[in-house]
Amino acid sequence: MKLINVGFGNAVNADRVIAVISIDSAPSKRIIAKAKETNMLIDATQGRKTHSVIVMDSDHVVSSYLKPETILNRSENSGDGEDVYAE
Repeated sequence: MKLINVGFGNAVNADRVIAVISIDSAPSKRIIAKAKETNMLIDATQGRKTHSVIVMDSDHVVSSYLKPETILNRSENSGDGEDVYAE
């Protein structure tokens, strides 16, 4: 299993990620609102401003303070121990 660090020691399973999108669009804000209503939102921002939304195949939505580009770069790493964790 490959885990992607989404900030503050939080990680998501890379195999279950459907999309990483910017919070700037109206659809991403609707995704966040719907996830809050259905208790499917996981807030990994630690009180910081949300920059990206990670949509999982389990219908969970993870909000992160990292920018989508940073998460993408971390997911492409071969696993240097800092940004990607391998089991």
